[in-house]
Amino acid sequence: MAKVESGDKVKVHYTGKLEDGTVFDTSRDGDPAEFTVGENEVIEGLEEAVVGMQPGETKTAHVKPEQAFGEWNSGRVVEIDRINLPEGLDPEIGQILRSRDPSGETRLVKVVDVEQDKVKLDANHPLAGKELTIELELVGIA
Repeated sequence: MAKVESGDKVKVHYTGKLEDGTVFDTSRDGDPAEFTVGENEVIEGLEEAVVGMQPGETKTAHVKPEQAFGEWNSGRVVEIDRINLPEGLDPEIGQILRSRDPSGETRLVKVVDVEQDKVKLDANHPLAGKELTIELELVGIA
């Protein structure tokens, strides 16, 4: 039976969990995820975990932050003047906003602090700095 190699297009069902067991994402209630191994379409830890698997096989992968969404970076937290927010926006802690970086790319940022004239935004991925557990089932190799 064939085993997954770099360059193979695969179909997997997965359930991603945090260290405390909280599920942050799953494909179990829908179609399996499809990606090509080695094409950086998914996190590195997931790509590495499927290599060598055979269709029907299951596996649990423990993925460090550097192979997932990176370490949390304090440099990605910025404080801006409230006047720079869109007119009429009343930011609340925990709110997710769309922002453009200097290159013009759109990013999601989380409001982490609100003061009268300043707002602190965190542009880190919500899973940055977290170790993930991913339960995998290789459905097929395309």
